Amino acid sequence: MEAEDTQQGIRSRADLLTAIVLVALGIAVVYLSWIMPRLEARRISPGTFPGLVPLLLGLALTVCGSLLGFKAARDRQPGGWSGLLGLLGTRAALRIGAIMALALFYTLVLVGWLPFWAASMIFIFAFIMLFEVYLTDSPAPLLRTAVWAAVIAVVAGGGIYLAFARIFLVRLP
Repeated sequence: MEAEDTQQGIRSRADLLTAIVLVALGIAVVYLSWIMPRLEARRISPGTFPGLVPLLLGLALTVCGSLLGFKAARDRQPGGWSGLLGLLGTRAALRIGAIMALALFYTLVLVGWLPFWAASMIFIFAFIMLFEVYLTDSPAPLLRTAVWAAVIAVVAGGGIYLAFARIFLVRLP
């Protein structure tokens, strides 16, 4: 029973940290949506301004993050913070950090510097290689994985580009 209480305490502290991040992100989205141009000079209805949907999503994110935070703050299980800090040195934490680093590299460096299709292909290839060869408990053969990852990256990256640019007519960066 004590191990279960400790696990619950760790989850509660993780929920609290997640709630803080979600509320901060929600507030930032609400603010940035609110300051977007309203396009009233072009006689566009104020109820249809471009930031309306992100504003509503930011509000929903803020509310849901707040609810999660209130629930997590009320939970007083033992072993919360120390157990959570102990989890940061695990292989699962390394995988999460790798995902975050790869996603940030994709969004902040690759997209905009390269055409969207090329950035997507590089991201997909790197993701597959990283998690099938390096950050796994049973690594796959390097050459076979590289070939398979390249095929998936070309098909998926090209497919994403074609679907959005040609079918949905969305201008991609």
